[in-house]
Amino acid sequence: MFGIIKVDEMEGGLAMLANEIMNKLTTLADAAKYDVSCASSGVDRKGGKGLGNAAACGICHTWSSDGRCVSLLKLLLSNDCVFDCAYCINRSSNDIRRESFTAEEIATLTMEFYRRNYIEGLFLSSAIEKNPDHTMEKILKVLMLLRKKEKFFGYIHVKAIPGADPILIKQAGMFADRMSINIELPSTPSLKLLAPQKKPEKLFLPMKQIADGIMDARDGNRHAVNKVSFVPAGQSTQMVIGASPDSDRTILQMSQQLYNRFNMKRVYYSAYMAVNDSKLLPAINTAPPMLREHRLYQADWLLRFYHFDAGEILEGPDQNLDLTYDPKISWAFRHMDRFPMEINKASYEELLRVPGIGMVSARRIVKQRHLLAVSFDDLKKMGVVVKRARYFVTCQGRFAGDAAMSEDAIKHALNPVPPYEQMSLFN
Repeated sequence: MFGIIKVDEMEGGLAMLANEIMNKLTTLADAAKYDVSCASSGVDRKGGKGLGNAAACGICHTWSSDGRCVSLLKLLLSNDCVFDCAYCINRSSNDIRRESFTAEEIATLTMEFYRRNYIEGLFLSSAIEKNPDHTMEKILKVLMLLRKKEKFFGYIHVKAIPGADPILIKQAGMFADRMSINIELPSTPSLKLLAPQKKPEKLFLPMKQIADGIMDARDGNRHAVNKVSFVPAGQSTQMVIGASPDSDRTILQMSQQLYNRFNMKRVYYSAYMAVNDSKLLPAINTAPPMLREHRLYQADWLLRFYHFDAGEILEGPDQNLDLTYDPKISWAFRHMDRFPMEINKASYEELLRVPGIGMVSARRIVKQRHLLAVSFDDLKKMGVVVKRARYFVTCQGRFAGDAAMSEDAIKHALNPVPPYEQMSLFN
């Protein structure tokens, strides 16, 4: 399989690609699966008449074999890396097959896959081939071929290469919908240990450049007739979870810093899949910490949507998230003195702290109680997860939980919430 596209599904001209191109596709589509920072966001790209559409409803998502949501076409430009990061399958010291696409090959593949309705956009990453400028120049050439020559206006997400000339990054930002720079490890000691060729300052400089460029474009477009497009879907990054000894607290503090400093659209978390045998890394047969990754995503939602601070999510001596209960209910257990909250008196911000109540349902509660008091019967209609929320709220003074207001009693009543149960993003 090439990523998730089978050879026998191809037809016409694409099936007739030379063996050399097919070999590259096999290698570089498979190598791209380790980068999870590719969930795409639709934008309105103004550019004239051409192929493709980057609107929110036009971005195609699919699932890879390991359960990750990816957008196609997902490729590496090259896996021939000059860096020797301990955790990376493409590290220079690994004895693996090395391949590199030309910019023309990537453009042709993208258009052929698009015309056959396999994809709606492109996610293009790359190892550092020769040097950062060389790699960024090739990525920029792909963008120019697609946007200028092929008139392709679909969604494109590309990597900004740390250390590349800022002019190249700026030019790429004029053609890309989203750009990302993977920080990979959340602390300077971990970078020094596992990726000594990467420096935090070299990662942060292009992040700041992109963040400033986005703000400048937005400010300049407020009254401009001809709108300027610069990374309209924002920037994202990725952190590898489990390759280094960093705690969840360190990871969340770094995420909060990235959101605050660079207005990051999204921080992605990738459970480390052991691919290299090294005394600095988990054993090669160690399972990826998928549940830990899941809890970090839940905590990330609390940072982004629920007005939580990283210091609140993990307080006191706790360094890692509870794997049994989601971060929101774990916070509630540590602050039982705030509960039960009266649903008809609590502020919007307080309602967001109640397990089982999300952004949408909190807004509905606030809206309805201006007209009529909210009852438990109303909560379910509003999208509240009543089986959880009932232990933490009262409605018109009535408590509907079937357990005493104590952490142990509620945990026993919840029985507990299965660790695989998702915490809803908005409800």
